[in-house]
Amino acid sequence: MGKKMRKLKKQRLHSEGTDTLLFSLFIIVGVSVLLWRCIDTKVPFWCFVSVTGVVYGILLNFYRCPVRYFDEDYMEKIVVAPADGKVVVVEEVMENEYFHDRRLMISIFMSPFNVHANWFPVDGRVKSVRHFDGNYHRAWLPKASSENEHADVLIETTEGHEVLVRQIAGAIARRIVTYAKEGEECYIDEHLGFIKLGSRVDVYLPVDSRICVRMGQSTTGDQTVIARLH
Repeated sequence: MGKKMRKLKKQRLHSEGTDTLLFSLFIIVGVSVLLWRCIDTKVPFWCFVSVTGVVYGILLNFYRCPVRYFDEDYMEKIVVAPADGKVVVVEEVMENEYFHDRRLMISIFMSPFNVHANWFPVDGRVKSVRHFDGNYHRAWLPKASSENEHADVLIETTEGHEVLVRQIAGAIARRIVTYAKEGEECYIDEHLGFIKLGSRVDVYLPVDSRICVRMGQSTTGDQTVIARLH
C-alpha cells in the first residue's frame, strides 16, 4: 500500500454542520435582538434565549467531531468501530449483494446524541462505493439493513480480506454523506462519511473473524476494536 498517509482535519465541529449552525445562530441572534428592543418586559426574551440555547447546544453536540487517533502499534487485521453508538446486532448472515455467502455482521446504532462522523474500520483500498434509494424504517429494525436508503463501501484490506461498510438512513436521518472514493487507499483514522441524526452502520466481515464486542456494548468510533480478521 505504500507509506500510510493520514489525511486528518483537526476540527472540533464537523464541516457538515457549518451552514446549519451559522444559519441557526443568525436567526437566534436576530430574534433575540428584536425581543430585547421591541418588548418592554424581558420575560419573552429570556424564555426564548433559554429554549434556543438548549436547542443550539444539542446541535453543537450533534455536529461535534473529536480528533481521534487509533493508538495501537499493531494495526494489521484490526477492525475498529466505524461509528459511536451501541452494538445492536452481532450475527452470521447471508449477504447476497456482493459476497453471495455467509458473513459476520456487526451493527452499530447511533442515537441523536452520538458523534455522527463515520470512520474507515480497516486499512485498505476502496473497491466500490454505491448508493441505494429506499425506505426509512427505524434504523434498529432488521429489515432496515436491506430496505432502507443506504450507502455501501466495499474495502479490500492490505491482507486481501474484503470488508463491507453500510451506512443506513433511519426514520429521522435522511441524509447520508459518503467521502470514500472508488480506487482510493483508505486508512483507520480517516473519515468515511457522515450521517445526519440517528441511524446505524453495518460492518460485514469474513465468517472466520474473531468478534471483540458484545450485544449492547457502547462503541467509540475509530477507538473500539470490534473484530480481528483471521
